[in-house]
Amino acid sequence: MSDRKRIGLDSLTPPPGSKPAPKRAGRGPGSGLGKTSGRGHKGQKSRSGGSLPAWFEGGQMPLYRRTPKRGFTPLHRNRYRIVNLREIAGLDETEITPQVLRDRGLIGVGSDPVKVLAHGELDQAVTVRAHAFSASARSKIEAAGGHAELID
Repeated sequence: MSDRKRIGLDSLTPPPGSKPAPKRAGRGPGSGLGKTSGRGHKGQKSRSGGSLPAWFEGGQMPLYRRTPKRGFTPLHRNRYRIVNLREIAGLDETEITPQVLRDRGLIGVGSDPVKVLAHGELDQAVTVRAHAFSASARSKIEAAGGHAELID
């Protein structure tokens, strides 16, 4: 075998001189960062633990408090996965459930309830089981001879 070193990702090092030595603050006057260690004199930013958050505005009224607040976020909002009738019409199934929609990639994986909306037309009778239906989607499904069933 040859004495050459095997080269791999674990043996890579930067070429000499390409990485400067780190600054060593507080190591005497010869380092250029002695005494106050580059922090200047006095004040909050010179003290240990004296960092300020990025949103601090020097004591003036901060932006998030100056701007008016509007609206409100409901605590228990129902977030639905939306499916339109045109997407259901493209499936060759007689019974549409949330699991079928998940398997076909029409809704993402998760436990959010499914709501059927009325964009598109149905040309065959299908049974659609979902957590919610728009009124027009329900009427279009029933007009095509199908059933719209609510599930809990």
